[in-house]
Parts: sequence; structure tokens; C-alpha cells
Amino acid sequence: MMLRRGFILFLPRLVGLLVVACCSMSIVYMLACTPKGDNQQLALPRVHSPTVKEGYEAALQEREEQHRNYIVSLKKQIAQLKAELQGRTEQLKKMQSQYPDPLDVWLDHSNPEKAQANLLAFLRSQVDKAEVHSGVKLSTEYAAVPFESFTLQKVYQLETGLTRHPEEKPVRKDKRDELMEVIELGVGSLNKPEGVGNAKHRVYTASDFVEGIYRTEKNKGTLYELTFKGDTKHQFKKIVLFRPFGPVMKVKNENVNMADTLINIIVPLAKRASKFRQFMQNFREMGIQQDGRIHLTVVYFGKEQMNEVKSILENTSRSANFKNFTFIQLNEEFSRGKGLDVGARFWKGNNVVLFFCDVDIYFTAEFLNSCRLNTQPGKKVFYPVLFSQYNPSIIYGHHDSIPSLEQQLIIKKETGFWRDFGFGMTCQYRSDFINIGGFDLDIKGWGGEDVHLYRKYLHSNLIVIRTPVRGLFHLWHEKQCLDELTPEQYKMCMQSKAMNEASHGQLGMLVFKQEIETHLHRQKLNSKKT
Repeated sequence: MMLRRGFILFLPRLVGLLVVACCSMSIVYMLACTPKGDNQQLALPRVHSPTVKEGYEAALQEREEQHRNYIVSLKKQIAQLKAELQGRTEQLKKMQSQYPDPLDVWLDHSNPEKAQANLLAFLRSQVDKAEVHSGVKLSTEYAAVPFESFTLQKVYQLETGLTRHPEEKPVRKDKRDELMEVIELGVGSLNKPEGVGNAKHRVYTASDFVEGIYRTEKNKGTLYELTFKGDTKHQFKKIVLFRPFGPVMKVKNENVNMADTLINIIVPLAKRASKFRQFMQNFREMGIQQDGRIHLTVVYFGKEQMNEVKSILENTSRSANFKNFTFIQLNEEFSRGKGLDVGARFWKGNNVVLFFCDVDIYFTAEFLNSCRLNTQPGKKVFYPVLFSQYNPSIIYGHHDSIPSLEQQLIIKKETGFWRDFGFGMTCQYRSDFINIGGFDLDIKGWGGEDVHLYRKYLHSNLIVIRTPVRGLFHLWHEKQCLDELTPEQYKMCMQSKAMNEASHGQLGMLVFKQEIETHLHRQKLNSKKT
């Protein structure tokens, strides 16, 4: 009650204060808006002046004239800015015509001496940028570029893949030539010591080479550190060489239109109807719905499960309104090479991209575009390295349930590996396949035909594009090792099976499963006691 009475008594005072504040603000506003003196603005006439109307009209006319003049001034400024912008644009075009590419300044063929000096300066700057004379600060332990070591016979490498070994002979010719060239340069440098004059000195040979290490920084060059035998047992000679990478050169700039480029996916098949059903689900989503520039050729061997396979194909055709497919049936023993060869030669249309595929492959629409972009008739064929899936039952054994297929397709070392020993999935134009001679039809069953075709392309003048791709997966399926195999073959088959089952760490967990369970049981008992 006391608060209520106090508020009622204070209310009139509050209203009075608000009125005073409003009046004060009105006075300030009027003073602020009063026109300035004659030098800047015409004063409005007093209210009681006999020429009130004429005064207001004159003031308004002058204000309107001021606005007109301001607009004219702005237009002039805009016109001047446009003219200046156009002039700058013309200057830029002129400069670009004189120097179309920064690289042309470096390699100006009209002035060879200057070009050579510029290139030499660039290469020296590459040495300064690389970790040759001093190290650089790195953010994490993973940022360091590791070295690989080598001797006259072997290379010891970290990034191996499944087809390479931690220790191996340098198989690739470019790697052999590179290392031999470096050793020869090192020997030559030792045999021409600086500042020795005509004094006799020891003659070094490649047999004096002890070991070397090298690493490549992609944007700088390759650093080599070579160790040779010295004059005594505990003395050595060290040679440091650097192969700097030159400036990036523009080779080609072109538009590539793949709107009308059709891909004919050829799948050889015998039985395996359930796998074909899974394949057609992937084909429908990625090939028909997302891509749409696709043809499917199925070459079927034998008659067992043939009607079921044809029914799956026809059902997909009806439900997706898809007519671009061919079904070829062969009454003979299954041969992957024969199936692909027959499917490729059966095509009667224009030159087409052929994608040789298997029924246990999953592809994305992005991969189909990669297939188009990396093939060119008479020029390029595409050999993608696909990602091979481990056994989902082992990978997700500790989960409540195995995820859906789409959720399993993750590229991680725990889920699979790059199948760099496989050459079966490939894209090429039909004309190149025919001109190279196709598959060796004497090879029966699975395996061997893909390597034979791959070697044919390698021995030709075609460019072979070999690269890992993120949109092509080999789905896991159980590998059968038959009793008819010899002990050696059976052992190799089981090793291959283990390689496809799980990663090294996951297989280790299976080996030590009993030991791990015993440890967990002890921990549980100890926790109950406490």
C-alpha cells in the first residue's frame, strides 16, 4: 500500500518532467534546423512578413536549383570515373597483350640470354626454399616429408602399397635411371674436386657408393644425400645434390564437353544372380538416374540362373523406363576376357567409351565423369585404382549391426585398401580397344587377361592414366580356396584371402581375441572386489 501511494504522488511530477524534456528537445531541434546565414543558405521570411508566400517560393526555388547543380556534378564525376576505368582497362589489355603469361617473361625466347638468366635465378631460389641448407618450422609431426634410402641394388621405401615391398629393386625405369644418374653425378663430382689443381687424387667409382637418401617436395624439387667410401675405414665422402623443379608451364587450356559422351558398361557374368541384383540397384541410381548417358551390356555364360538375371534386367528397364541395354548369352565355359571382348565388338554404333566392369563393383556418377575425362580416342586410356572393401563382418563386428552399403563406402585404412595390383576395371574408347587387338582369348576363367591387355597399352603410344579414384569400390565377397589346389597354391590363396579380410591391426585383434577377453574379465572381477 505504501508503495502504491508513493507512486500516485510521484506520477504528476513524472508527467511534468516529461513535458519539460519534450519542450527542451523541440527548442533544440528548431535551433538546429534554423537556416544559416546569407553566405550559405537563404533565410526563410518571418511569419508576420507581408511577402511570406513569395519568400517561401524563392527559398524553395533556390533549394531546387542547388539539388539540380548537385546532380549535374555527380553525373560529371560518374562520367569521369567511367572514362578513367575504361582507360585503365585498355592499359591492362595492352599489358596482357605484351606479357600474356608470367612464364613467358621468364622464358622469353626472343632474348635467350635473359631467359637463361631468369631460369637460373628461379632454380637457385628453389634450392633456397627447400630444406637443403636449413630446416623449416613444421606444425605437426605429420608435416615432415620423409626420406627414402637406397643402395646400388635396392630401394627402401615407406609408401609401398600392396604390390610393392619395404625393400625392392627399383622396377620402374624412370626410378632406376634417376638414381643411377645421381650416383654417376656424385662420382663425377668426387673425381673433380674443387681447388685441387693437377694434384693426383683417388679415382672414385660407383662401387665406392655406400648408401643414399632422397626425398621429393612436390613444389620445390628432389634432395639427394649420397655417402661414399673415404680414404680410410672410418672416413666417408658426402655429396649433396638437388634437382630443382622448374616453373610451372601452361601446356593446354581447353573446354571439354561431355554432354553427348556415352559409356557402354560391359559386365561378363555367370550365375551370381543375387550379386547382379545388388549391381543393378547401383546402376539404376548412379547410371540411369544421376548420369543418364549410359548403356549396359551383359554377356552371360551358360543357362543356370539366366532367367533370373534377365528378369532383374527387364524389371529395371520397365520401372526406370530404360531401354539402353544389351543381353548376350554364350553357351560355353566362363571366360572374363572372352565376355568383355564379345561385348566390346558387339557394339555397332558410333565410337563409344567402354567401361569394363565386374558385378561386385560399386561406382558413383562422379566416377563415370572421370572415366570420360581420362579417355581420348587415339590418345589416352584410363586404368583407375579402385578401393577394395574389407570384410564388413570383421570391420563392424563390435557394432550392434552392420551399416548399409552406402555407409560402408568410406576410404580409410580400417575399411579397405587401394587395389593397386588389379587392372580389370578400365575405360577406353572402342576404337583403341579394337586397334590394340583386344583380349587374349586363350586365357580361360578369371585372371591374367586384364594384365595382358594392360601391357598391350603400355607397349603402345597411348597414354595410360593410372590413378586412385574415390568413386570406384570393390565390394567384399568371400574368397573360396578349393581343395584341388596344390599346397603352395592353397597357401597363396589363403594369404590373398587374409589380405582381403581385414587390416593388419584388425587381424591382430582376432589373433589376440582370447588374451583381450581374459584381460577384460580380470578387470571386471577387480572392479567388483573394490
